[in-house]
Amino acid sequence: MTEHYQHRLNTLKKHLEQQQVELAIVKDPKNVFYYTGFNSDPHERFMALVIDLKKQSHHLFVPSLDLEIAEEQSFVKEIIPISDEMDPYQILKNTLGEGFQTIGLETKTISLYHHEQLNKYFPDYRYKNIGEFISRQRMRKTQEECEKVQHAIHVIEKVMGEGIKRVKEGMAEQELTAELEFLMRKFGADGPSFSTIVLSGAKASLPHGMPDNKPITKGDFLLIDMGVIVDGYCSDITRTFVIGEETEKQREIYDIVRKSTETGVAAAKAGIPIGQIDRAARNVIKEAGYGQYFNNRVGHGLGIEVHEEPSVHENNELVVESGLLFTVEPGIYIPGFGGVRIEENVYINEDGTARLLTTFPTELMRIG
Repeated sequence: MTEHYQHRLNTLKKHLEQQQVELAIVKDPKNVFYYTGFNSDPHERFMALVIDLKKQSHHLFVPSLDLEIAEEQSFVKEIIPISDEMDPYQILKNTLGEGFQTIGLETKTISLYHHEQLNKYFPDYRYKNIGEFISRQRMRKTQEECEKVQHAIHVIEKVMGEGIKRVKEGMAEQELTAELEFLMRKFGADGPSFSTIVLSGAKASLPHGMPDNKPITKGDFLLIDMGVIVDGYCSDITRTFVIGEETEKQREIYDIVRKSTETGVAAAKAGIPIGQIDRAARNVIKEAGYGQYFNNRVGHGLGIEVHEEPSVHENNELVVESGLLFTVEPGIYIPGFGGVRIEENVYINEDGTARLLTTFPTELMRIG
């Protein structure tokens, strides 16, 4: 795996040189992981991969309490620990010296506070945004990265299969959520990749609703949207079930969403604008007369983070290429009635065809 980190760093350094960046500070913990293999959440403490283009060197600055694990995991071996009583920006200056005029920063990650601290120790520096380049670099997944996501999908599908066996009428959404998150750990996940969504009945119309004490009752739609992190990579799938027998309208809505998801997946291939995938899935719902009840994008990139580039929305003209990995998750959400979402994960192979990574059935399943 070490050659992957070297290749990633070399690609970034080449871009920095083209942009005439003298110093790059990579602060987003997920980007640090991408380039070094060190996976950590520093919370409020300072952590950064710093690339000095003048000296052709790189350092990993970490909180002192993470030094041991950083030494074990990081491809970058020049590691500078910072204890809690130290000023990290003073340490940065002491380590790197002065005279940097152009600094590369991820502008979505750097706060005004960080900017002020950099100004204090590197006065009059100019910055260039390197965040967009890093996002584009991360967007193209290698086969090895795809396999990591595939493993995380395998775990969450196992959780889904076992979890729905535990659903009982009258059970609270929160109780089922706890069961699912227990199974995630049991089956080898590092944890959920986002807050597990379990919604029943009318609440299923809330695309990002929160599970609460509402009991799961007969006749409800049961929407489960969840994922796990395994070895630094995420999965994200959604399935919608019905408790007992579905009504005619529930069946109608379910079948439309299922067809929409299948159509979106079938549209995925290299060489087209990615917005075409959204439009293909969306048109199925529009033509069935439910367009007003689907008002979000059809999908998003998936990898080290559960939401990353590309954004699969109808106006995105980004050309699909091999290595993209993303979700296709259309839905119909009717306030006061409920909703359906069916989410698949797709990878674009080297030959430009789409590989469906998710295998959990999409037929409407009745529980209880």
